[in-house]
Amino acid sequence: MKLYAALITLSLIWGMSFYFIKVLVDDLGPWGIVFVRCSLGALTLLFILLLQRKRFSLKALPWGSLLLVGFLNALIPWGLIAISETRISSSMASIVNATTPIWTSVIGVLLFSISLKLKQWLGVLVGFIGILILIDLNVTQLFRQDLIGMGTMIVATLCYGFMSQFTKRHLQQISVMMISLFTLITGAIGSLVIMGVTGSFFSFEHVVSWNSVGSMVGLGVFGSGLAYLLFYYMIQEGSAEFATFVTYLVPITAMFWGWFLLDEHIPVHAIAGLVLILAGVYLSTRKTAKDQPVAASAINSKSKGVLYEK
Repeated sequence: MKLYAALITLSLIWGMSFYFIKVLVDDLGPWGIVFVRCSLGALTLLFILLLQRKRFSLKALPWGSLLLVGFLNALIPWGLIAISETRISSSMASIVNATTPIWTSVIGVLLFSISLKLKQWLGVLVGFIGILILIDLNVTQLFRQDLIGMGTMIVATLCYGFMSQFTKRHLQQISVMMISLFTLITGAIGSLVIMGVTGSFFSFEHVVSWNSVGSMVGLGVFGSGLAYLLFYYMIQEGSAEFATFVTYLVPITAMFWGWFLLDEHIPVHAIAGLVLILAGVYLSTRKTAKDQPVAASAINSKSKGVLYEK
């Protein structure tokens, strides 16, 4: 029962993240959003580590790989997602985000020598058909008013896809907690530098409303900090296959929040496209989901000797 509660809670948190971004993007700007969510998320994880009173060895960490993960799994994609939501609705952004596992499969084949079965290739095809239906079969729409919104969102999913494969290949010996922490720290520092270079610092005077403060806490503490712990809990206590179900639920909860809180319209073709995208995701990741519990066990067993010093 606790696992199902964690699954539903995580899907609601991550689905709500698209709403939080929509609320904050005008006042904070894309890189201000990245800085706030990464900073609050990192502080949350650091607080949890302090409560656990465990030390970790910095010498054992692969800094180059962690830096790359921070750039391509937080800084760049989160900035692109915020940019995309200045052009498209939060529900549309979440639907495009649901294609991430499909891109992960394709990138695995092209760059990481991973083989896919016919059923998985069928899933990739079904997912692309879902995208076409999602945009109402109007391919030219991508090259007109929504080029920035859809394009930046797709590039963000490509970053996620590449880094998922990279992390599995090169960071299995590092705990999820430590990867998450340094990913968020990298994103916070990187976004601060970008704001300094571009002169796009935000003023806290513009985000003093309860709605803005609540959105920052929700996006940083819950959506970027505690969400990692819920996901890791589901892998440890259940299985990686069970945990991946959150991927299917997030677009649904995001559409619900967009409709409930932002009064965003959900067209029929978007729902049909979402169904096909989720079917494609299931088919293209079915084998991976079944294999993940073994990989997760290996990560857990290896990380015990790397993460902490007693």
